[in-house]
Amino acid sequence: MHQLSELVVRAPASSANLGAGFDVFGMAVTLFADVGTGAPPDGAQPCGEQHPARAPFARLGGVGPLWLRTNIPMARGLGFSGAVRVAAAGLAVAQSGLPIESCGDEVLAVTAALEGHGDNVGASLLGGVGAYVDGEAVPFPLGPVLAGASFVAWVPDVTTSTDASRRTLGDQVSRLDAVHNLGRATKMAMAFAHDDPALLAGAADDRLHQADRLPSIPGAAEAIEAGTAAGAWCGWLSGSGPTVGFLASNENAEAVARVLPGNGHVKVLAVDPQGARVL
Repeated sequence: MHQLSELVVRAPASSANLGAGFDVFGMAVTLFADVGTGAPPDGAQPCGEQHPARAPFARLGGVGPLWLRTNIPMARGLGFSGAVRVAAAGLAVAQSGLPIESCGDEVLAVTAALEGHGDNVGASLLGGVGAYVDGEAVPFPLGPVLAGASFVAWVPDVTTSTDASRRTLGDQVSRLDAVHNLGRATKMAMAFAHDDPALLAGAADDRLHQADRLPSIPGAAEAIEAGTAAGAWCGWLSGSGPTVGFLASNENAEAVARVLPGNGHVKVLAVDPQGARVL
């Protein structure tokens, strides 16, 4: 068993929804939240009692002070709170001497309840790309082409509140919009199943949430259009925004990055295959 003072658990950021997979699809990406016990090391900050790391840590039996070190931007649609909560829950499991994967169901249940949805925490827990369905995280197969793709994130100079963003969404959708999203979400799942990026064309086109959210984010709709025109396989509003995410080949990633609007910065990242792990 690790000494408690030595334990650090890392969880990746996430991009949720992936367009038409609203509240279902999630992708782990290579930004990270490290949560540890004891005195904070250089670059880390202590987690107070109201910090999002505290509740999942306590609910799974964790003890001791916590610190957080992260390069995930807050309130930008890249799963900051979800990654922090997964790392803290995983830390509580690791304190007991068990591997995180042995308690994955408990970690997922606790963190999804705190988040109010499980698409982001499922990705941060398992890594890769997957779906959150009926309380279960279902991983997609990842072949070498899509597993090795670039995730290009356009991060505008504004923040969003997920709760406030959700309040803008209607309680009902039309049958036509539901069928539209079912078709696109199926196409995206098949792209991963067959490791075929050609199937991603149009697969992120959404009618359930993006139309309501995009107008409030200057440049976001233009970013999706410009990025896909420059060669990205698909683009979507990451989580509730304001970040826009793209999947692109490594060869096209820089070309996509160059055409995105100037009222934000660009991160060229990758899909994180590991999910939550003890460092």
